[in-house]
Amino acid sequence: MVMLNEISAVYPHKLRRLYWPFLGLVETCRDIVGTVAGSFQWGELRYTIPRFTVLGPEAAAHKRIGIFALLHGDEPAGAAALFLLLQTLVANPVLATGYDIVAYPVCNPTGYEDGTRHNRGGLDLNREFWRESAQPEVQILEEELRTQAFDGIIALHADDTCAGLYGYTHGRVLNENLLLPALRASATVLPLDHRPMIDGFAAKAGLICDCFTGILAPPPGQKPRPFEIIFETPAHALAEQQAAATHLALLSILENYREFMAYAQDL
Repeated sequence: MVMLNEISAVYPHKLRRLYWPFLGLVETCRDIVGTVAGSFQWGELRYTIPRFTVLGPEAAAHKRIGIFALLHGDEPAGAAALFLLLQTLVANPVLATGYDIVAYPVCNPTGYEDGTRHNRGGLDLNREFWRESAQPEVQILEEELRTQAFDGIIALHADDTCAGLYGYTHGRVLNENLLLPALRASATVLPLDHRPMIDGFAAKAGLICDCFTGILAPPPGQKPRPFEIIFETPAHALAEQQAAATHLALLSILENYREFMAYAQDL
């Protein structure tokens, strides 16, 4: 398995600046493991999709949670929020009890390098999943989704058309137990989007229960199905505010999912 610090010297500088803080955490904390999900060639350059895994304290059973950022290359606040989350878990390991958290801070490295929503091939990667896509980033991430068999998947995004925070998920139980508390927690930093229609879908208090096709999602047929949450910040807000709001949302999801699973086991 290739370690990030063995190949970081080949990254273009903008990407190195993004990765260095994460690598610093790997160097100082044995409970964070930095590896590479996969790599691909574009012209003369090789790009990688890194993963950072937080191994929570021992518990009766661990749940694997995958958190994905920068699927759109012009939405860097999600990566910043992931760094805040890892810092928090290093300082307070008990918050990760019962979890293996797998963080993907940049899923679209060429888009991030170019500052564009699309990858360098000109495609929106978040419309390409489970459609036999030829895009290498999608192929790498699909393999991750297959092999990691996550119990929960969280995708972090920013929307330049929205009036505030909002999110997508599926199913009433998860809406009430995970996304709604996350939106309330993050609303201490940024306002919610209260429009009745967001992104073309019916919404209530920032919550949407429908979504586009081709988005990053668990493999078709995975059983049991993991929970799926898309968390969106307003792209016009300060990057620091977006990161802080997302950080609070992630902490809320981890706390409430743990409580939900403990309650479900007692039923």
